[in-house]
Amino acid sequence: MAGNMKRKTPMMTIEMLPVRPPPCYHLPMRILVAEDDARLRSHLVGALQSAGHTTDQTGDGEEALWLLGEHDYGAAILDIMMPGKDGVSVTRAVRARGSQLIILLATARGDLRDKISGLDAGADDYLVKPFSTEEMLARLRACERRRRPELGNIVRVADLELDLKARTANRGGAEILLTNREFSLLEALAEASPRPVSKTTLIERVWDQYFDSGTNVVNVYVNYLRRKIDTEGLSPLIHTVRGVGFVLREEKP
Repeated sequence: MAGNMKRKTPMMTIEMLPVRPPPCYHLPMRILVAEDDARLRSHLVGALQSAGHTTDQTGDGEEALWLLGEHDYGAAILDIMMPGKDGVSVTRAVRARGSQLIILLATARGDLRDKISGLDAGADDYLVKPFSTEEMLARLRACERRRRPELGNIVRVADLELDLKARTANRGGAEILLTNREFSLLEALAEASPRPVSKTTLIERVWDQYFDSGTNVVNVYVNYLRRKIDTEGLSPLIHTVRGVGFVLREEKP
């Protein structure tokens, strides 16, 4: 556990999240989230955990650089403005070591010079705040696909097929017309399949908001999807898990 590691200088608290079964269209990775805003950091970690990744976290650039030298991460999400050492400097130092992990730089500054300096330092992509967790996950997947083209863009659950690049869906070969929001919701359910996804996670992933217990927006959109996917004569794929949320999977009679 990262929380039990020792070093000469004091360490930030690092939370180790449990390993989940791999999502159906990307490989699970150990990802470092380095962000000095604790609330945002927790938000990002939660989304990554829901996507099946194991995550360490810190709010300090020096800590991030040390961790990246100690562990074999698949990716890192680095805030460009952190105490200790900025994200661009961390990226440059990591690349100088020969590391090929995926690096996403996040910043509130959208200046072209910042983007150029980060990319020239070796970052794979850039996120300008405010950004959605959905965008972050999509950019990670895109980086994975560029490095591992065999992962592809197609997700299948039973006879339901999603093309993540074209953002299209079909069931049994018949095209399903979905709005952008409906597709994002279906993508989140497919990503976790056959595990259930909580309403809280869906709100944060699809609507990029913190959960409001008074809202029924998830139920409304799940019903939209059911009308389009679980049509008459087909076995239902979208199921309610009482006390948890929803799951996309084929259930045997």
